[in-house]
Amino acid sequence: MDIKTFGELISWTRDLHSHLASCLSHCATKNEEERARALLDYLAAHESEMERIVSEFERQGNSRALETRVFDYLSHNPVKTHRTCDEPYAKLDFQGICREVFDFHDQIADLYKAMADRAEIPEARELFQALLTMEQNESMRLARQVGRMEDL
Repeated sequence: MDIKTFGELISWTRDLHSHLASCLSHCATKNEEERARALLDYLAAHESEMERIVSEFERQGNSRALETRVFDYLSHNPVKTHRTCDEPYAKLDFQGICREVFDFHDQIADLYKAMADRAEIPEARELFQALLTMEQNESMRLARQVGRMEDL
């Protein structure tokens, strides 16, 4: 995807959450481990919620910030994820799934931080700082929930 504005970048991250939700859901039926299936179902629902939250940022974001040009960030620091769902999560155990999903969220948080740091107008900086805070808070909430699942 050729991303030219902060709005398109946010839309792209929304699509990443959506794609991950679909992939996790698809793989949940194929994983042989019961705990992993339960984790995949939970994570799929969480990613769908993340998609909804990011959509709200798009909808309510300052138009000046959303229209701000982004300068070639993704070509130098792409987010690495399973863009095609060839069932990667169906083959992973509980810990492997956790590592992959938390790595994905760390990459998105790093992207938001880099964009906040690089933003030249205050509205864009505030938007990406808010996205970063949301991503970090959701990652912490996810870690707590997954930790509880792991204790079972």
